[in-house]
Amino acid sequence: MAMRCPYIWILNGISLMLTSGALAGTLLQNVALKQQAVQSSNILATSNTAGRAVDGLKDVRYEKGSCTCTQEESDPWWRVDLRNLYNITAITITQEDTKDSYLIGGEIWIGNSTDEFNTRRVRCAVIPDVPGDLTFHFSFRAIEGRYVTVRLPGSGRTLCLCEFEVFIGDNEYPQPNLALKGDATQSSTSSIFVAAKAIDGSRNSYLSKGFCTHTESETDPWWRVDLRQEYVIAAVKVTNRGDCCGERLDGAEIRVGSSLENNGNNNTRCASIPSLRAGKTKTYHCEGGSKRRPLRERDHPRGHPDAHLYEVEVSGTLAGATI
Repeated sequence: MAMRCPYIWILNGISLMLTSGALAGTLLQNVALKQQAVQSSNILATSNTAGRAVDGLKDVRYEKGSCTCTQEESDPWWRVDLRNLYNITAITITQEDTKDSYLIGGEIWIGNSTDEFNTRRVRCAVIPDVPGDLTFHFSFRAIEGRYVTVRLPGSGRTLCLCEFEVFIGDNEYPQPNLALKGDATQSSTSSIFVAAKAIDGSRNSYLSKGFCTHTESETDPWWRVDLRQEYVIAAVKVTNRGDCCGERLDGAEIRVGSSLENNGNNNTRCASIPSLRAGKTKTYHCEGGSKRRPLRERDHPRGHPDAHLYEVEVSGTLAGATI
């Protein structure tokens, strides 16, 4: 049983609330995870680091060992073998923590062969000029393929990836992150830490880096994103602050609904966050969220008067599609 709605909230009493989409207990299927990856060269000449981009870790700091880079060369490339043919509908890329993007102008190709001259290969996207340290995604009509390649045309280029995710299916499968195109707001704003920073695509969890949202100290603070259309929500990912104060999200709730009344507390509860360690990202799915009973978030015994978020990611399909 699904519930439709057009917003997503995070309230702190603490309560985290989704209010744009319908609930569903389906997880995204990233078919690139842990698969075999290769690249044109390795910045560490003694080892193949290409697999770091499909290890499931999204730490954007290269020194932490979850990113891969080629050497500086002409037309560097990276490729993952999915081992089977899939109808691919979306790709998500997480970049390295750097002021500049190493991927500007990069081409994403999908095909059934590793032969770059194979005429059946399809270029599904060209990477735009986006800042480093951001996660961005491309959605498109289903393209059949086993091999997905990132190619960076030009001389003197270095290709760096921290995570590369491939999602499959037709319209019945969720899109990776609907929140990136949403409109965020919150109960109040501390300094420069506006609500939109929680949907900017960056999981950098240090306040000083400027990618965080933060309310003032107040009673029952909340955060909300409007997804602009009705969706069936498959999962919600929340990234907590990493430099301190991780306990401030203890007791938060995710709520999904179409009502703005009572700060969204009348909407159905999708999930709660009993505890989320500092700097960690966790996925919540709304398997119990279809219960149609009013829920209100009151002061939590471990609640805090201010709330902060580093990233909220929402996956789902347009309402009306089946999962």
